[in-house]
Amino acid sequence: MQKWVCVPCGYEYDPADGDPENGIEPGTAFEDLPEDWVCPVCGVDKSFFEPVS
Repeated sequence: MQKWVCVPCGYEYDPADGDPENGIEPGTAFEDLPEDWVCPVCGVDKSFFEPVS
């Protein structure tokens, strides 16, 4: 699955890991994250993320 990076802070969302501290199970694709999910480091919304190339 595609990894995504938060442009403002550099946090990398890895679907294999999910974001368990915020209720996101491992195996959750970025596209399947809830609309209200935000970067756990800096708090920006999903629109600030770009795919890792």
